[in-house]
Amino acid sequence: MATEPFNRFIIRVYALIFKDEYHLLLSDEFMLDTRMIKFPGGGIHFGEGPADCLKREALEEFGQEIEILSHYYTTDYFQKALFCDNAQLISIYYKVRFKEQIRFRISEAPFDFPEMVNGSQRFRWVDLRNSNSAGLTFPIDKIVFEKLQNEIV
Repeated sequence: MATEPFNRFIIRVYALIFKDEYHLLLSDEFMLDTRMIKFPGGGIHFGEGPADCLKREALEEFGQEIEILSHYYTTDYFQKALFCDNAQLISIYYKVRFKEQIRFRISEAPFDFPEMVNGSQRFRWVDLRNSNSAGLTFPIDKIVFEKLQNEIV
């Protein structure tokens, strides 16, 4: 049986949000019956640009507006999509900040959910100085995390 060729792209856009020089916001999620540690953000919709996607995702996830400060990284190699067959994943990362003080809950512990139900999500700060990328779920997120760590050393 022949395998089908890769024939589509999935584009995801993520926010890199710092509380200070060392503390970065991560999202703990339970989706597709899977625990995930990732950066806040999500999939681009047809007709959206990457910046518009990230602003929409911020409103959906945080209930707050963000300001995009700068582009940080775009996948520059082939990455097969984890949850979609025959798809190539391209991830785009922006440094952003909140337009107002944070109004959502920040957790201290990973996966601080009342129960593991699809759609559960919590946010927490991690210190780049004493964390490692191994806890992140997705390969591209790990690369970005390590790149950020290398910049502070």
